[in-house]
Amino acid sequence: MGVILNLIWLVVAGIELAVAYVIAGVILMVTIVGIPFGLQAFKLAGFALWPFGRAVVRTKSLGALGLLGNLLWVVLAGWWLALVHIITGIALFITIIGIPMAIANFKMVGLAFAPFGRDVVERGSKDSLPDDAFTVR
Repeated sequence: MGVILNLIWLVVAGIELAVAYVIAGVILMVTIVGIPFGLQAFKLAGFALWPFGRAVVRTKSLGALGLLGNLLWVVLAGWWLALVHIITGIALFITIIGIPMAIANFKMVGLAFAPFGRDVVERGSKDSLPDDAFTVR
């Protein structure tokens, strides 16, 4: 079932969202300071391209640098990536078949705002998913 959902997602939203994250990543990688932000954007591009069957979990400790990273992320790329998720979600919500995809898009808005301190894992992998894991179903 996850493969079917991912294929539908890929056609209706995945490519557009992944391209947005890759563009943000390339722009952020131009400077040495932006490299960690670009790496986060590339990680999120993979998740935005193929989200079903994967989950986002919190890492052990965010720390002061992670908090600062999230604040800078919002200013540099997070606000417009979240806006892309919201616009795509609204467009998908108009159609009946797109409602589950729209809900998944709205769930990803929070991740677009604060990616530091989170990691993408495969569902059913050796890493057990905690109760607060973000999954797209």
